[in-house]
Amino acid sequence: QVQVVESGGGLVQPGGSLRLSCAASGSIFSISSLGWYRQAPGKQRELVASTTNPSGVSANYADSVKGRFTISSDNAKNTVYMQMNSLKNEDTDVYYCKVVARTAAWRIWNDYWGQGTKVTVSS
Repeated sequence: QVQVVESGGGLVQPGGSLRLSCAASGSIFSISSLGWYRQAPGKQRELVASTTNPSGVSANYADSVKGRFTISSDNAKNTVYMQMNSLKNEDTDVYYCKVVARTAAWRIWNDYWGQGTKVTVSS
């Protein structure tokens, strides 16, 4: 199995910064993409940023975070980060990490989710 663990959430004032981290471990054969999603109560989970593996090949951002958030990854550590700058009140959400991986060459790709980390932007 694959485990995904996020960290780095917390309380920050508007205009501040946070860095989220997500580490995947377990029976990983290969990873095709890593991404961050967020979800507010009563709303659908939405994509914030994603990147393909290896890092730098491709990255996608939600329009609402372009220019403020940066996603990066460390292939050797199966880890993805998201630097969040110029945070706004509306960035308050639970942020989830998703890793698309397979546990063997002959197995299908599966989505593995972390438990989420809370980000609160408030003065």
